[in-house]
Amino acid sequence: MAVAVPVLGVHVGARDDDADPFAEALASGAGAVQIFLADPQGWKAPRPHPRAEEFLASDLDIYVHAPYVLNVATTNNRIRIPSRKLLGSHAKAAAAIGAKGLIVHGGHVLADDDEAIGFDNWHKVFARQATDEGGFPLPILIENTAGGDKAMARRLEAIDKLWAAVGEFGAGFVLDTCHAWAGGIDLGTSVDAVRAITGRIDLVHCNNSRDAADSGRDRHAGLTNGEIETDALIAVVRTAGAPVILETPGGPAERGSEITLLREALA
Repeated sequence: MAVAVPVLGVHVGARDDDADPFAEALASGAGAVQIFLADPQGWKAPRPHPRAEEFLASDLDIYVHAPYVLNVATTNNRIRIPSRKLLGSHAKAAAAIGAKGLIVHGGHVLADDDEAIGFDNWHKVFARQATDEGGFPLPILIENTAGGDKAMARRLEAIDKLWAAVGEFGAGFVLDTCHAWAGGIDLGTSVDAVRAITGRIDLVHCNNSRDAADSGRDRHAGLTNGEIETDALIAVVRTAGAPVILETPGGPAERGSEITLLREALA
Protein backbone atom coordinates (compact mmCIF):
# COMPACT_ATOMS: atom_id res chain seq x y z
CA MET A 1 0.00 0.00 0.00
CA ALA A 2 1.40 3.38 -0.99
CA VAL A 3 1.89 5.95 1.73
CA ALA A 4 2.90 9.59 1.74
CA VAL A 5 6.66 9.55 1.39
CA PRO A 6 8.19 11.11 4.52
CA VAL A 7 10.96 13.65 4.44
CA LEU A 8 14.20 11.76 3.74
CA GLY A 9 17.48 13.20 4.95
CA VAL A 10 21.14 12.49 5.61
CA HIS A 11 23.64 12.94 8.40
CA VAL A 12 26.68 14.86 7.17
CA GLY A 13 29.27 14.02 9.83
CA ALA A 14 31.32 16.04 12.29
CA ARG A 15 31.19 19.84 12.26
CA ASP A 16 33.41 21.41 9.65
CA ASP A 17 33.05 25.17 9.28
CA ASP A 18 34.60 24.99 5.80
CA ALA A 19 32.14 22.35 4.56
CA ASP A 20 28.70 22.98 3.10
CA PRO A 21 26.18 20.60 4.68
CA PHE A 22 23.42 21.92 2.42
CA ALA A 23 25.33 21.06 -0.74
CA GLU A 24 26.04 17.55 0.50
CA ALA A 25 22.43 16.97 1.50
CA LEU A 26 21.05 18.38 -1.74
CA ALA A 27 23.52 16.31 -3.77
CA SER A 28 21.99 13.26 -2.09
CA GLY A 29 18.49 14.33 -3.06
CA ALA A 30 17.68 14.87 0.62
CA GLY A 31 14.97 17.03 2.13
CA ALA A 32 16.57 17.10 5.57
CA VAL A 33 20.03 17.25 7.09
CA GLN A 34 21.41 16.18 10.47
CA ILE A 35 24.52 17.88 11.80
CA PHE A 36 26.72 18.26 14.84
CA LEU A 37 27.31 21.72 16.27
CA ALA A 38 30.51 20.72 18.10
CA ASP A 39 32.95 17.85 18.40
CA PRO A 40 30.78 14.71 18.87
CA GLN A 41 33.42 13.27 21.21
CA GLY A 42 34.13 16.50 23.10
CA TRP A 43 32.77 18.54 25.98
CA LYS A 44 33.01 22.05 24.56
CA ALA A 45 29.83 24.07 24.17
CA PRO A 46 28.85 24.79 20.56
CA ARG A 47 30.23 27.94 18.97
CA PRO A 48 28.01 30.16 16.80
CA HIS A 49 27.78 28.50 13.40
CA PRO A 50 29.13 30.54 10.44
CA ARG A 51 26.25 29.29 8.29
CA ALA A 52 23.53 30.15 10.80
CA GLU A 53 21.73 32.50 8.41
CA GLU A 54 21.78 29.85 5.71
CA PHE A 55 20.33 27.32 8.13
CA LEU A 56 17.50 29.67 9.03
CA ALA A 57 16.73 30.41 5.38
CA SER A 58 17.08 26.84 4.13
CA ASP A 59 14.17 24.75 2.85
CA LEU A 60 15.85 21.68 4.35
CA ASP A 61 14.58 20.34 7.65
CA ILE A 62 17.45 20.52 10.14
CA TYR A 63 18.18 18.16 13.02
CA VAL A 64 21.07 18.47 15.45
CA HIS A 65 22.72 15.50 17.15
CA ALA A 66 24.13 16.13 20.63
CA PRO A 67 27.68 14.88 21.37
CA TYR A 68 27.99 11.16 22.01
CA VAL A 69 29.80 11.75 25.31
CA LEU A 70 26.71 13.28 26.89
CA ASN A 71 25.16 11.03 29.56
CA VAL A 72 22.64 12.69 31.88
CA ALA A 73 21.60 9.35 33.40
CA THR A 74 24.89 8.45 35.06
CA THR A 75 25.57 8.59 38.79
CA ASN A 76 29.06 9.92 38.06
CA ASN A 77 28.63 13.61 38.83
CA ARG A 78 31.76 14.52 36.86
CA ILE A 79 29.91 13.33 33.76
CA ARG A 80 26.27 13.92 34.69
CA ILE A 81 26.53 17.61 35.61
CA PRO A 82 28.58 18.64 32.53
CA SER A 83 26.20 16.53 30.42
CA ARG A 84 23.19 18.38 31.76
CA LYS A 85 24.83 21.73 31.02
CA LEU A 86 25.94 20.57 27.56
CA LEU A 87 22.42 19.42 26.73
CA GLY A 88 21.13 22.88 27.59
CA SER A 89 23.74 24.71 25.53
CA HIS A 90 23.19 22.48 22.50
CA ALA A 91 19.43 22.91 22.78
CA LYS A 92 19.82 26.70 22.64
CA ALA A 93 22.29 26.53 19.76
CA ALA A 94 20.09 24.12 17.81
CA ALA A 95 17.02 26.30 18.32
CA ALA A 96 19.00 29.32 17.12
CA ILE A 97 19.48 27.75 13.68
CA GLY A 98 15.87 26.60 13.37
CA ALA A 99 16.43 22.91 14.06
CA LYS A 100 13.36 20.72 14.44
CA GLY A 101 14.87 18.74 17.28
CA LEU A 102 17.98 17.89 19.29
CA ILE A 103 18.81 14.18 19.30
CA VAL A 104 20.44 12.69 22.37
CA HIS A 105 21.27 9.12 23.35
CA GLY A 106 19.52 7.67 26.38
CA GLY A 107 22.74 7.05 28.31
CA HIS A 108 23.36 4.50 31.04
CA VAL A 109 24.23 4.04 34.69
CA LEU A 110 27.28 2.28 36.11
CA ALA A 111 27.35 -1.51 36.31
CA ASP A 112 26.65 -1.66 40.05
CA ASP A 113 23.97 1.04 40.03
CA ASP A 114 20.22 0.72 40.31
CA GLU A 115 18.74 1.63 36.92
CA ALA A 116 16.01 3.59 38.69
CA ILE A 117 18.57 6.27 39.53
CA GLY A 118 19.24 6.82 35.82
CA PHE A 119 15.56 7.23 35.00
CA ASP A 120 15.19 9.63 37.90
CA ASN A 121 18.19 11.63 36.68
CA TRP A 122 16.47 12.01 33.31
CA HIS A 123 13.32 13.21 35.07
CA LYS A 124 15.37 15.79 36.97
CA VAL A 125 16.85 17.15 33.75
CA PHE A 126 13.43 17.96 32.31
CA ALA A 127 11.97 19.08 35.63
CA ARG A 128 14.87 21.45 36.28
CA GLN A 129 14.62 22.90 32.78
CA ALA A 130 10.87 23.39 33.14
CA THR A 131 11.34 25.19 36.45
CA ASP A 132 14.34 27.31 35.45
CA GLU A 133 13.50 28.24 31.86
CA GLY A 134 10.00 27.00 31.14
CA GLY A 135 11.29 24.00 29.24
CA PHE A 136 13.71 23.38 26.40
CA PRO A 137 13.56 25.74 23.39
CA LEU A 138 13.02 22.86 20.94
CA PRO A 139 12.03 19.18 21.13
CA ILE A 140 14.53 16.87 22.85
CA LEU A 141 14.46 13.60 20.90
CA ILE A 142 15.81 10.63 22.86
CA GLU A 143 17.33 7.89 20.70
CA ASN A 144 17.34 4.18 21.48
CA THR A 145 20.83 2.72 21.87
CA ALA A 146 22.45 -0.51 20.76
CA GLY A 147 24.32 -1.82 23.79
CA GLY A 148 24.79 -1.80 27.52
CA ASP A 149 23.07 -3.88 30.20
CA LYS A 150 22.31 -0.73 32.21
CA ALA A 151 21.26 1.43 29.27
CA MET A 152 18.23 3.69 29.63
CA ALA A 153 16.95 3.19 26.07
CA ARG A 154 18.22 -0.15 24.74
CA ARG A 155 15.38 -2.55 25.47
CA LEU A 156 11.64 -1.91 25.44
CA GLU A 157 11.38 -2.49 29.19
CA ALA A 158 13.91 0.30 29.80
CA ILE A 159 12.24 2.66 27.33
CA ASP A 160 8.98 2.08 29.19
CA LYS A 161 10.60 3.12 32.49
CA LEU A 162 12.33 6.07 30.84
CA TRP A 163 9.04 7.34 29.41
CA ALA A 164 7.41 7.05 32.79
CA ALA A 165 10.07 9.53 33.91
CA VAL A 166 10.11 11.97 30.97
CA GLY A 167 6.93 11.50 28.96
CA GLU A 168 5.04 14.17 30.89
CA PHE A 169 7.52 16.78 29.61
CA GLY A 170 6.85 16.07 25.93
CA ALA A 171 10.13 14.29 25.18
CA GLY A 172 10.35 12.97 21.62
CA PHE A 173 11.68 9.63 20.39
CA VAL A 174 14.13 8.62 17.65
CA LEU A 175 13.93 5.01 16.48
CA ASP A 176 17.32 3.89 15.16
CA THR A 177 16.94 0.64 13.20
CA CYS A 178 20.55 -0.48 13.62
CA HIS A 179 20.38 0.19 17.35
CA ALA A 180 17.04 -1.60 17.69
CA TRP A 181 18.38 -4.65 15.84
CA ALA A 182 21.61 -4.72 17.83
CA GLY A 183 19.73 -3.97 21.05
CA GLY A 184 17.45 -6.97 20.78
CA ILE A 185 14.24 -5.26 19.65
CA ASP A 186 12.20 -7.06 16.97
CA LEU A 187 12.18 -4.71 13.99
CA GLY A 188 8.96 -6.22 12.69
CA THR A 189 7.03 -5.01 15.72
CA SER A 190 9.33 -2.16 16.79
CA VAL A 191 7.20 0.75 15.60
CA ASP A 192 4.01 -0.45 17.26
CA ALA A 193 5.90 -1.48 20.41
CA VAL A 194 7.62 1.88 20.78
CA ARG A 195 4.45 3.83 20.04
CA ALA A 196 2.59 1.81 22.66
CA ILE A 197 5.13 3.13 25.18
CA THR A 198 5.91 6.65 24.02
CA GLY A 199 2.86 7.51 21.94
CA ARG A 200 5.15 8.86 19.24
CA ILE A 201 8.08 8.37 16.89
CA ASP A 202 9.44 11.75 15.81
CA LEU A 203 12.31 10.57 13.62
CA VAL A 204 13.72 7.34 12.17
CA HIS A 205 17.44 6.75 11.82
CA CYS A 206 17.28 4.24 8.99
CA ASN A 207 20.53 2.26 9.14
CA ASN A 208 21.52 -1.32 8.46
CA SER A 209 23.83 -3.22 10.82
CA ARG A 210 27.16 -4.95 10.31
CA ASP A 211 26.44 -7.30 13.21
CA ALA A 212 23.95 -9.93 14.32
CA ALA A 213 20.70 -9.22 16.12
CA ASP A 214 21.05 -8.52 19.86
CA SER A 215 24.84 -8.19 19.45
CA GLY A 216 24.93 -4.92 21.39
CA ARG A 217 27.26 -3.52 18.73
CA ASP A 218 26.65 -0.14 17.11
CA ARG A 219 28.17 -0.50 13.64
CA HIS A 220 26.09 0.93 10.83
CA ALA A 221 25.96 -0.44 7.29
CA GLY A 222 24.41 0.63 4.00
CA LEU A 223 20.74 -0.14 3.51
CA THR A 224 21.39 -3.04 1.14
CA ASN A 225 24.56 -4.61 2.51
CA GLY A 226 24.10 -5.31 6.21
CA GLU A 227 22.63 -8.07 8.34
CA ILE A 228 19.10 -6.62 8.24
CA GLU A 229 16.88 -7.40 5.27
CA THR A 230 16.35 -4.21 3.29
CA ASP A 231 12.62 -4.90 3.12
CA ALA A 232 12.53 -4.89 6.94
CA LEU A 233 14.05 -1.41 6.99
CA ILE A 234 11.58 -0.17 4.40
CA ALA A 235 8.73 -1.63 6.48
CA VAL A 236 9.89 0.32 9.55
CA VAL A 237 9.97 3.56 7.57
CA ARG A 238 6.56 2.85 6.04
CA THR A 239 4.94 2.00 9.37
CA ALA A 240 6.52 4.86 11.31
CA GLY A 241 5.53 7.52 8.77
CA ALA A 242 8.08 9.84 10.38
CA PRO A 243 10.94 11.85 8.87
CA VAL A 244 14.02 9.75 8.10
CA ILE A 245 17.72 10.41 8.48
CA LEU A 246 20.28 8.07 6.92
CA GLU A 247 23.43 7.61 9.01
CA THR A 248 24.83 5.08 6.56
CA PRO A 249 28.42 4.99 5.24
CA GLY A 250 29.46 6.93 2.18
CA GLY A 251 28.76 10.27 0.57
CA PRO A 252 26.15 11.78 -1.76
CA ALA A 253 26.43 8.99 -4.34
CA GLU A 254 25.76 6.23 -1.83
CA ARG A 255 23.14 8.15 0.16
CA GLY A 256 21.50 9.35 -3.05
CA SER A 257 20.92 5.79 -4.21
CA GLU A 258 19.50 4.89 -0.79
CA ILE A 259 17.12 7.86 -0.80
CA THR A 260 15.99 6.83 -4.29
CA LEU A 261 15.48 3.26 -3.06
CA LEU A 262 13.32 4.41 -0.13
CA ARG A 263 11.38 6.92 -2.19
CA GLU A 264 10.55 4.37 -4.89
CA ALA A 265 9.66 1.68 -2.39
CA LEU A 266 7.22 3.99 -0.59
CA ALA A 267 5.73 5.71 -3.63
